[in-house]
Amino acid sequence: MVAMTVDELQAFLDAHFPHHTGKVESVGRHTARMRLPVGDEHLRPGGTVSGPTMMALADSCMYVAILGQIGPVALAVTTNLNINFLRRPEPRDMIAETRLLKLGKRLAVGEVGLYSEGDEEPVAHVTATYSIPPDRGDG
Repeated sequence: MVAMTVDELQAFLDAHFPHHTGKVESVGRHTARMRLPVGDEHLRPGGTVSGPTMMALADSCMYVAILGQIGPVALAVTTNLNINFLRRPEPRDMIAETRLLKLGKRLAVGEVGLYSEGDEEPVAHVTATYSIPPDRGDG
């Protein structure tokens, strides 16, 4: 059971983070999936998706997975994010798939696989930790 639906999560992101570019595709028990329609603004020289673009998508998907479980907590924040770039991403939609490994009262730990649309092999692997505030008001 999830605390927020896909539509609720997308509306929350749109309201609180107007510059985000990802689209929430699914949320489940300790999981989330997002898509980033890749445009020229996401590419670096050489025609590949930039590292900062991939990090932002991974961070957003981790946030969505957490909020999908605990509800609208705007002040949950990233405390650590580690990314391993595995192969060159193609200049097409980027998919992020998150799995929460631990969801406690104050910390959440998860991993995110990043994929170029249509590829089975990940282009990056991310681990991240979030701090969850003790006052879980919807900010």
